[in-house]
Amino acid sequence: MSKRVLDLVTVGELLVDLTETGVDERGIRTLAANPGGAPANVAVAASRLGAKTAFVGCVGKDAFGDSLRETLEKDAVDTRGLIAHDTIPTTLAVVTVNPDGERSFTFYRRPGADICLTRDAIPEELLTEAPILHFGSVSLTDDPSRSATLAAAKDAKAAGALITYDPNYRPALWPSEEEAVQWMRAPLDLVDVLKISDEETALLSGHEDPAEAAEALCKKGIRLVLITLGPDGVYYRYETPDGAPLTGTVPGFSVQVADTNGAGDTFFGAFLSKLTQRPDGLNGFTADELEAALTFANRAASLTTSRPGAIPAMPTLEEVEAAL
Repeated sequence: MSKRVLDLVTVGELLVDLTETGVDERGIRTLAANPGGAPANVAVAASRLGAKTAFVGCVGKDAFGDSLRETLEKDAVDTRGLIAHDTIPTTLAVVTVNPDGERSFTFYRRPGADICLTRDAIPEELLTEAPILHFGSVSLTDDPSRSATLAAAKDAKAAGALITYDPNYRPALWPSEEEAVQWMRAPLDLVDVLKISDEETALLSGHEDPAEAAEALCKKGIRLVLITLGPDGVYYRYETPDGAPLTGTVPGFSVQVADTNGAGDTFFGAFLSKLTQRPDGLNGFTADELEAALTFANRAASLTTSRPGAIPAMPTLEEVEAAL
């Protein structure tokens, strides 16, 4: 096995979020070209909070792709695994935000470069240099990115890495809800840490109630399930060796919401930044230690929601510690 020189590798989509910012003096809608893509967001969030991270994905050989690479490198994210496709353009997502800060998405992605990632394009060392490999479900919608992502997770798991997974359900990206459920559930037997929102509990587990959903998911072998509850914080279930799981809800922080885009990714990136600091990894958590890490993650996410954009809104370690 190669020497561990990274803390976290994320695999999946890196794209441009064309985010609605208002209207100009002529009444024409204006959009800002924000960097986005959940796994890339997680890599940046964790990097800003002190972790050594790398991103694996595919962009176009175009101005947007160049800008996205620069964004990651500015935040010290290793881009050895970022591929530039010769002919397929960088994927775009138009993000509209309602008065409450909630988002809706329209994707320009058939084809889009993010789904063109292939397994043979992923540098082998990136799957053995980090103790954690993270991915989401957007890269599972189409091949070759689906096969590449699942193969990378299997190979990293075989090399001893923890596998973390954050399935985000985007109906517009799937032919049907049934196919989405099939593929979003497909990696669960590989996963050590799962983060889902309360909107996705039924899709992933068949249960609406967070406690019932977490219990069902842990029965699949997942050791830690985190169910985010929006402003109400996060419900957790952590499996212990003695068979007495730790469960509870860690409250969120009240803020004036500007934009919820990237909040969940900041939360997970922040939690993973804490996980990478533990010599025993996922082993031996106490309730107090776990809840302290989740409080840190909730605070980081709240700062992101108080500002517009995803990556541009993500806080630094100093900001989170000051806010706590």
